Amino acid sequence: MNLRDLFYESKKLDPQRKKELEMFCKNVGLHFKNLNILDLAFHHRSFSNENAEHKRYNNERLEFLGDSVLGLATAAFLYEDMMDNPEGDLAKIKANVVSEQTLAPIAKNILHIDKYLVLGKGEELTGGREKKAILADAVEAVIGALYLDSGYDAAEKFVLRIIVDEIRKVQNDKGNKDYKTLLQEFYQKKYKICPSYELIKKSGPDHDTTFWVSVHLGDSTFGPESGKSKKAAEQEVAKAAYLTISGEKY
Repeated sequence: MNLRDLFYESKKLDPQRKKELEMFCKNVGLHFKNLNILDLAFHHRSFSNENAEHKRYNNERLEFLGDSVLGLATAAFLYEDMMDNPEGDLAKIKANVVSEQTLAPIAKNILHIDKYLVLGKGEELTGGREKKAILADAVEAVIGALYLDSGYDAAEKFVLRIIVDEIRKVQNDKGNKDYKTLLQEFYQKKYKICPSYELIKKSGPDHDTTFWVSVHLGDSTFGPESGKSKKAAEQEVAKAAYLTISGEKY
Protein backbone atom coordinates (compact mmCIF):
# COMPACT_ATOMS: atom_id res chain seq x y z
CA MET A 1 0.00 0.00 0.00
CA ASN A 2 1.43 3.41 -0.95
CA LEU A 3 1.43 6.58 1.12
CA ARG A 4 -1.57 7.97 -0.73
CA ASP A 5 -3.71 4.98 0.19
CA LEU A 6 -2.60 5.17 3.82
CA PHE A 7 -3.61 8.82 4.00
CA TYR A 8 -7.00 8.59 2.35
CA GLU A 9 -8.03 5.35 4.03
CA SER A 10 -7.26 6.79 7.45
CA LYS A 11 -10.67 8.50 7.30
CA LYS A 12 -13.46 5.94 7.36
CA LEU A 13 -16.64 6.91 5.52
CA ASP A 14 -19.91 6.54 7.37
CA PRO A 15 -22.65 4.60 5.51
CA GLN A 16 -24.73 7.70 4.75
CA ARG A 17 -21.79 9.59 3.25
CA LYS A 18 -20.80 6.54 1.22
CA LYS A 19 -24.34 6.35 -0.15
CA GLU A 20 -24.23 10.04 -1.10
CA LEU A 21 -20.93 9.63 -2.94
CA GLU A 22 -22.20 6.57 -4.78
CA MET A 23 -25.25 8.60 -5.84
CA PHE A 24 -23.00 11.38 -7.14
CA CYS A 25 -21.02 8.86 -9.21
CA LYS A 26 -24.20 7.33 -10.59
CA ASN A 27 -25.66 10.71 -11.52
CA VAL A 28 -22.56 11.95 -13.36
CA GLY A 29 -21.48 8.62 -14.82
CA LEU A 30 -18.24 8.11 -12.89
CA HIS A 31 -16.71 5.13 -11.13
CA PHE A 32 -14.31 5.45 -8.21
CA LYS A 33 -12.40 2.51 -6.79
CA ASN A 34 -11.61 4.58 -3.70
CA LEU A 35 -14.52 6.78 -2.60
CA ASN A 36 -12.35 8.40 0.07
CA ILE A 37 -10.47 10.28 -2.64
CA LEU A 38 -13.76 11.56 -4.07
CA ASP A 39 -14.90 12.52 -0.56
CA LEU A 40 -11.75 14.58 -0.13
CA ALA A 41 -12.57 16.51 -3.32
CA PHE A 42 -15.70 17.92 -1.65
CA HIS A 43 -14.03 19.04 1.60
CA HIS A 44 -13.49 22.79 1.63
CA ARG A 45 -10.70 24.24 3.74
CA SER A 46 -13.26 26.01 5.95
CA PHE A 47 -14.20 22.59 7.34
CA SER A 48 -10.64 21.51 8.02
CA ASN A 49 -9.90 24.89 9.61
CA GLU A 50 -12.74 24.38 12.10
CA ASN A 51 -11.98 20.71 12.84
CA ALA A 52 -8.51 19.99 14.18
CA GLU A 53 -8.74 16.26 13.49
CA HIS A 54 -9.24 17.07 9.79
CA LYS A 55 -6.48 19.69 9.63
CA ARG A 56 -5.04 18.40 6.35
CA TYR A 57 -8.26 16.93 5.01
CA ASN A 58 -9.36 19.42 2.34
CA ASN A 59 -9.46 19.58 -1.43
CA GLU A 60 -6.80 22.20 -2.15
CA ARG A 61 -4.09 19.76 -3.29
CA LEU A 62 -6.57 17.89 -5.46
CA GLU A 63 -7.69 21.22 -6.92
CA PHE A 64 -4.06 22.01 -7.81
CA LEU A 65 -3.70 18.66 -9.56
CA GLY A 66 -7.08 18.81 -11.27
CA ASP A 67 -6.38 22.29 -12.62
CA SER A 68 -3.38 20.90 -14.54
CA VAL A 69 -5.32 17.90 -15.85
CA LEU A 70 -8.19 20.16 -16.93
CA GLY A 71 -5.78 22.49 -18.71
CA LEU A 72 -3.93 19.70 -20.50
CA ALA A 73 -7.09 17.89 -21.65
CA THR A 74 -8.62 21.14 -22.89
CA ALA A 75 -5.44 22.24 -24.66
CA ALA A 76 -5.03 18.87 -26.37
CA PHE A 77 -8.62 18.94 -27.60
CA LEU A 78 -8.27 22.48 -28.96
CA TYR A 79 -4.99 21.57 -30.67
CA GLU A 80 -6.71 18.79 -32.64
CA ASP A 81 -10.04 20.58 -33.09
CA MET A 82 -8.70 23.89 -34.41
CA MET A 83 -5.88 22.86 -36.73
CA ASP A 84 -6.08 26.02 -38.83
CA ASN A 85 -6.07 28.49 -35.93
CA PRO A 86 -3.04 30.24 -34.43
CA GLU A 87 -1.93 29.71 -30.84
CA GLY A 88 -3.59 32.92 -29.71
CA ASP A 89 -7.05 31.68 -30.66
CA LEU A 90 -6.54 28.43 -28.78
CA ALA A 91 -5.21 30.23 -25.70
CA LYS A 92 -8.18 32.62 -25.63
CA ILE A 93 -10.74 29.81 -25.76
CA LYS A 94 -8.86 27.75 -23.19
CA ALA A 95 -8.76 30.71 -20.79
CA ASN A 96 -12.52 31.08 -21.13
CA VAL A 97 -13.56 27.49 -20.59
CA VAL A 98 -11.27 26.69 -17.65
CA SER A 99 -12.30 29.87 -15.83
CA GLU A 100 -14.32 30.19 -12.65
CA GLN A 101 -17.14 31.77 -14.67
CA THR A 102 -17.52 28.60 -16.74
CA LEU A 103 -16.76 25.94 -14.13
CA ALA A 104 -19.11 27.25 -11.43
CA PRO A 105 -22.29 26.77 -13.51
CA ILE A 106 -21.08 23.31 -14.52
CA ALA A 107 -20.64 22.47 -10.84
CA LYS A 108 -24.04 23.82 -9.87
CA ASN A 109 -26.30 22.96 -12.80
CA ILE A 110 -24.75 19.83 -14.32
CA LEU A 111 -22.79 18.05 -11.59
CA HIS A 112 -24.82 19.38 -8.63
CA ILE A 113 -21.64 19.52 -6.59
CA ASP A 114 -23.20 21.99 -4.16
CA LYS A 115 -25.18 19.12 -2.60
CA TYR A 116 -22.04 17.19 -1.68
CA LEU A 117 -19.76 19.94 -0.36
CA VAL A 118 -18.47 19.68 3.19
CA LEU A 119 -18.12 23.20 4.57
CA GLY A 120 -17.29 24.81 7.87
CA LYS A 121 -20.15 26.33 9.84
CA GLY A 122 -19.12 29.88 9.00
CA GLU A 123 -18.92 29.16 5.28
CA GLU A 124 -22.24 27.34 5.38
CA LEU A 125 -23.94 30.30 7.02
CA THR A 126 -22.59 32.75 4.45
CA GLY A 127 -23.82 30.82 1.41
CA GLY A 128 -20.68 28.89 0.57
CA ARG A 129 -22.59 26.38 -1.54
CA GLU A 130 -23.46 29.15 -3.98
CA LYS A 131 -20.02 30.76 -4.23
CA LYS A 132 -18.48 30.50 -7.67
CA ALA A 133 -14.92 30.09 -6.40
CA ILE A 134 -15.79 27.17 -4.12
CA LEU A 135 -17.87 25.45 -6.81
CA ALA A 136 -15.23 25.88 -9.53
CA ASP A 137 -12.45 24.68 -7.22
CA ALA A 138 -14.49 21.58 -6.38
CA VAL A 139 -14.83 20.70 -10.08
CA GLU A 140 -11.04 20.81 -10.40
CA ALA A 141 -10.69 18.75 -7.23
CA VAL A 142 -13.02 16.05 -8.59
CA ILE A 143 -10.93 15.94 -11.77
CA GLY A 144 -7.79 15.58 -9.67
CA ALA A 145 -9.38 12.83 -7.59
CA LEU A 146 -10.44 10.93 -10.70
CA TYR A 147 -6.92 11.21 -12.11
CA LEU A 148 -5.46 9.70 -8.94
CA ASP A 149 -8.10 7.00 -8.74
CA SER A 150 -8.42 5.91 -12.36
CA GLY A 151 -5.64 7.52 -14.40
CA TYR A 152 -5.37 10.21 -17.03
CA ASP A 153 -7.57 8.61 -19.69
CA ALA A 154 -10.57 8.48 -17.36
CA ALA A 155 -9.97 12.04 -16.18
CA GLU A 156 -9.58 13.32 -19.74
CA LYS A 157 -12.81 11.61 -20.81
CA PHE A 158 -14.67 13.30 -17.95
CA VAL A 159 -13.14 16.70 -18.71
CA LEU A 160 -14.16 16.57 -22.35
CA ARG A 161 -17.65 15.45 -21.42
CA ILE A 162 -18.21 18.60 -19.37
CA ILE A 163 -16.09 21.09 -21.32
CA VAL A 164 -16.62 20.50 -25.05
CA ASP A 165 -20.07 22.15 -25.02
CA GLU A 166 -18.48 25.20 -23.39
CA ILE A 167 -15.77 25.24 -26.05
CA ARG A 168 -18.44 25.22 -28.75
CA LYS A 169 -20.22 28.15 -27.09
CA VAL A 170 -17.05 30.24 -27.10
CA GLN A 171 -16.26 29.23 -30.68
CA ASN A 172 -19.73 30.47 -31.60
CA ASP A 173 -19.22 33.60 -29.48
CA LYS A 174 -21.94 32.62 -27.03
CA GLY A 175 -19.85 31.64 -24.02
CA ASN A 176 -18.58 33.53 -21.00
CA LYS A 177 -16.04 36.14 -21.97
CA ASP A 178 -12.59 36.37 -20.41
CA TYR A 179 -12.45 40.12 -19.99
CA LYS A 180 -8.88 40.13 -18.68
CA THR A 181 -7.69 38.59 -21.94
CA LEU A 182 -9.91 40.86 -24.05
CA LEU A 183 -8.69 43.96 -22.21
CA GLN A 184 -5.03 42.99 -22.51
CA GLU A 185 -5.29 42.26 -26.23
CA PHE A 186 -7.24 45.44 -26.97
CA TYR A 187 -5.05 47.75 -24.90
CA GLN A 188 -1.72 46.17 -25.81
CA LYS A 189 -2.53 46.32 -29.52
CA LYS A 190 -3.53 49.98 -29.32
CA TYR A 191 -1.01 51.34 -26.80
CA LYS A 192 1.70 48.64 -26.55
CA ILE A 193 1.25 48.60 -22.76
CA CYS A 194 -0.16 45.85 -20.53
CA PRO A 195 -2.90 46.60 -17.97
CA SER A 196 -1.72 46.61 -14.37
CA TYR A 197 -3.98 45.25 -11.60
CA GLU A 198 -3.83 46.44 -8.00
CA LEU A 199 -5.45 44.82 -4.98
CA ILE A 200 -6.96 47.76 -3.13
CA LYS A 201 -8.36 45.99 -0.08
CA LYS A 202 -9.82 42.83 1.37
CA SER A 203 -12.80 42.79 3.69
CA GLY A 204 -14.63 40.18 5.72
CA PRO A 205 -13.50 37.05 7.59
CA ASP A 206 -11.29 34.37 6.02
CA HIS A 207 -14.26 32.19 5.11
CA ASP A 208 -16.13 35.06 3.43
CA THR A 209 -13.55 37.49 2.07
CA THR A 210 -14.37 40.13 -0.53
CA PHE A 211 -11.53 41.42 -2.73
CA TRP A 212 -11.43 44.89 -4.28
CA VAL A 213 -9.23 45.40 -7.34
CA SER A 214 -8.45 48.34 -9.64
CA VAL A 215 -6.81 48.23 -13.07
CA HIS A 216 -4.39 50.87 -14.35
CA LEU A 217 -4.28 51.64 -18.08
CA GLY A 218 -1.53 54.18 -18.50
CA ASP A 219 -2.74 57.32 -16.73
CA SER A 220 -6.30 56.01 -16.36
CA THR A 221 -7.59 53.89 -13.49
CA PHE A 222 -10.79 51.84 -13.41
CA GLY A 223 -12.42 50.44 -10.31
CA PRO A 224 -12.17 49.22 -7.77
CA GLU A 225 -14.58 46.38 -8.47
CA SER A 226 -15.26 43.53 -6.06
CA GLY A 227 -15.36 39.73 -6.16
CA LYS A 228 -15.29 36.75 -3.80
CA SER A 229 -11.82 35.88 -5.08
CA LYS A 230 -8.99 38.01 -6.41
CA LYS A 231 -9.42 36.48 -9.87
CA ALA A 232 -13.15 37.25 -9.85
CA ALA A 233 -12.50 40.87 -8.84
CA GLU A 234 -9.91 41.22 -11.61
CA GLN A 235 -12.45 39.93 -14.12
CA GLU A 236 -15.05 42.43 -12.92
CA VAL A 237 -12.75 45.44 -13.16
CA ALA A 238 -11.37 44.24 -16.50
CA LYS A 239 -14.95 43.99 -17.79
CA ALA A 240 -15.74 47.54 -16.64
CA ALA A 241 -12.57 48.88 -18.26
CA TYR A 242 -12.94 46.93 -21.50
CA LEU A 243 -16.58 47.88 -22.08
CA THR A 244 -15.71 51.53 -21.45
CA ILE A 245 -12.66 51.85 -23.72
CA SER A 246 -13.83 49.50 -26.48
CA GLY A 247 -17.37 50.82 -26.73
CA GLU A 248 -18.62 47.24 -26.92
CA LYS A 249 -22.02 46.54 -25.42
CA TYR A 250 -22.39 43.80 -22.83
